[in-house]
Amino acid sequence: MTATEARHDAADLPTKKGETLVRVEHLVKHFPITKGFFRRTVGQVRAVDGVSFSIGRGETVGLVGESGSGKSTVARMVTRLMKPTSGTIDFDGQDLATISNSDLRPLRRKMQMVFQDPFSSINPRMTILDAISEPLVTHKIATSKSAKRARVGELLELVGMSPNDMTKYPHQFSGGQAQRIGIARALATNPDLIVCDEAVSSLDVSVQAQVLNLLRRLQRELNLSYLFIGHDLNVVRYISDRVFVMYMGELVEAGPADELMSKPLHPYTEALIGAIASAEYSAGGHHRLVARGEIPSPSNPPKGCRFHTRCPLVFDRCKVDEPKLVQIGADRVAHCHLREEMGVPVDA
Repeated sequence: MTATEARHDAADLPTKKGETLVRVEHLVKHFPITKGFFRRTVGQVRAVDGVSFSIGRGETVGLVGESGSGKSTVARMVTRLMKPTSGTIDFDGQDLATISNSDLRPLRRKMQMVFQDPFSSINPRMTILDAISEPLVTHKIATSKSAKRARVGELLELVGMSPNDMTKYPHQFSGGQAQRIGIARALATNPDLIVCDEAVSSLDVSVQAQVLNLLRRLQRELNLSYLFIGHDLNVVRYISDRVFVMYMGELVEAGPADELMSKPLHPYTEALIGAIASAEYSAGGHHRLVARGEIPSPSNPPKGCRFHTRCPLVFDRCKVDEPKLVQIGADRVAHCHLREEMGVPVDA
């Protein structure tokens, strides 16, 4: 099957198991730029500009891109830590983008986050018992002292730690152990979705592997869905079923993780993969593309394709016309004039 203009959008790509938990459509977040004493709005930082994707139950979706691409902003909107400018976030049948705070509260127990720095996300003055049991009290899951201790002990064992650790403080643990505690706290409310925002990027490589394997085991046992935010494509490939690539607030490519890594369709994705100097990628006979220069300002994005100022394959149309989302095969899309004009099949 050759490339054709997608009839829908990236949210319609098939999920791993068919049942959709989260469906994000045309998500936008603009931050106003103000000036002067009266804080007059003189522009907009276009952090996220029309992103669409879906996450299936029991599936891991990776979201990758350079710093400033909008990944973490998407993560915070999906969990409604930040309200979108426009767009919809359908979570288990309810639109988080427009829901009231009172209606949002009971849904929060179904979605949790694991942050990059576990030490900054845990109060250093709290014992591990208090830190993990905080959401249990907030959502009235366990309020008595005995119930809290029992549940926290279960959660610590679930993430490979000892119930005896609940009396300790965060500074008594290594980075990997602290991140396991962060995962235990995220699991406290029995969520359906966990958003991992650069959850292993601050850890040593060997510890990264341990935490990633823990996340995979927990997913199998608890049927969890993950939105995994990262910039290391090897890490994202290892844990993800599908990967969505962002550049300057836009989705530029999406597809199954292994296919996307072995046969990238967008020059930006190819440049990201080339930057990690993957032996497997080089052995596949790919010419390594290099993105030129710096990322433009998100307050004044380039016309046409936003990547054209850095793309080694740029041609005249890229500088004028915004690319359409092109569907290639049943489960891949790319936001690129090359794919639209050349009609490259997915197995080329």
